[in-house]
Amino acid sequence: MILKKHILFLCFILITENVFSGEIAFTFDDAPTNNSSVMSGTERSEAIITALKQSKINDVLFFVTSKNINAEGRKRLDRYAKSGFHIANHTHSHRSANQMAPREFMLDVYQAHLVLKEYDNVLPYFRFPYLHYGSSEVAISFIQESLSELGYRNGYVTIDNFDWYINSALNKAKKSGKKIEYKKLEQLYVSVIWSGIKFYDDLAKKVLNRSPKHILLLHENDTSALFLPALVKHIRDNGWSIISPQEAYTDPIANKLPNTLFHKQGRIAALAHEAGVKVENLRHPSENEKYLDSLLEQSGVFK
Repeated sequence: MILKKHILFLCFILITENVFSGEIAFTFDDAPTNNSSVMSGTERSEAIITALKQSKINDVLFFVTSKNINAEGRKRLDRYAKSGFHIANHTHSHRSANQMAPREFMLDVYQAHLVLKEYDNVLPYFRFPYLHYGSSEVAISFIQESLSELGYRNGYVTIDNFDWYINSALNKAKKSGKKIEYKKLEQLYVSVIWSGIKFYDDLAKKVLNRSPKHILLLHENDTSALFLPALVKHIRDNGWSIISPQEAYTDPIANKLPNTLFHKQGRIAALAHEAGVKVENLRHPSENEKYLDSLLEQSGVFK
């Protein structure tokens, strides 16, 4: 009888760990992205909204590059707001903080700040283009203090990936008139994103001894519009919960910037680097263009 109870208890633990294995929020960079060879900007926004609504995701965060906003872009941002979603600052011109003087970079941030004041659904988060925080400790410190004075919190990510490159490959194939096996591309996309999620979650468990509230970096692009339902289903099928960005940013890792110049793979990688993990161990293999080209070729996605 004791043995039976022990076995039942172990089974309960295993089931519980599977069901509550992770929490993740969705964020999308570079909104509102312009028309592409696959779909118009308006079509893309509507597809993303439909996918999020049908997947019962109540809130996500779109990081806006304000130079992208034209008349159509304004309507698209308003559509996101009316659908219950939020936007945040991703600079005006999407330039790297590593390649600009700190004051020049902050002028670019402020230009976007003024544009976004026109919108009601703005949250006070800022995300660095390319996840570049500045070229030196002095630059990083100046930019962080300046952002704080403007009332911004750090819109960090915990899970990086190359979804933008898969999207670029799709558009390149479309332009060249290749046949696109969308189902195969969907499977590849979901597999790549999921492997990145698992990689950074495993890294977090090694560094933090726990799984934090994760923030997934995606882009407001065609692959998001096409494959979000499949990605959401896969994440949930693996026992993870999808939470809002506001909830995700309450995790304790939001409270302190890691003391490192290495931020370009996200907050978990930065914390791991601060703890002494080598740079070559902080990046998933799929965050590589040649790797993805090989994967796309092997999968027979484009013909």
